[in-house]
Amino acid sequence: MPKDRSPTRIQKRNRANILEAALEVFSQNGFRGATVDQVATAAGLSKPNLLYYFPSKEAIFTALLSELLDTWLDPLREIDPTGDPMEEILAYVQRKLQMSQDMPRESRLFANEIVQGAPRMIDTLSTDLRALVDDTETVFLGWMDAGRIARVHPRHLLFSIWSLTQHYADFEVQVRTLMTPEDPFDGAAVFLETLYRRMLAPQS
Repeated sequence: MPKDRSPTRIQKRNRANILEAALEVFSQNGFRGATVDQVATAAGLSKPNLLYYFPSKEAIFTALLSELLDTWLDPLREIDPTGDPMEEILAYVQRKLQMSQDMPRESRLFANEIVQGAPRMIDTLSTDLRALVDDTETVFLGWMDAGRIARVHPRHLLFSIWSLTQHYADFEVQVRTLMTPEDPFDGAAVFLETLYRRMLAPQS
């Protein structure tokens, strides 16, 4: 979209519609399986009209990832180093679980990108996410050194939280099929809190 002037209200609306449609298409089909035609149809626009805003499928996908990334990292940034360690970690687990419930398409979008080798995210993984994980590891190790939580590998702790919470979004069809008629999220929060409380309880 031309940048020599501020976008109009209609242009802002069309751009938002395109990104919303792209989220649906890419989360279902992955980057390789999605097409510009599919996104245009889902957005209710012609292909030439869509290409006015984004010149390629790559441009749409990159814009979508960029806009979602901060939202995806915010729960980790909210961990308070001065707070109670157990409660801070459990609150992070619950925030991640809530995101899986509220934002399953976004979770699948990132999962598909990572499975493909993260060609459009590798720089972010190597910089922004790596720096955030480094900082979080420092916080976790400080809590462990002070005897406030059990000593476990801090990065594997994060990986386990990501796996156990995002599974409910990335494998939603399987989870809901196996849990029917129970809503899987009804018991997930209690299960995960019990799991991490037991694992991280300081040794007497």
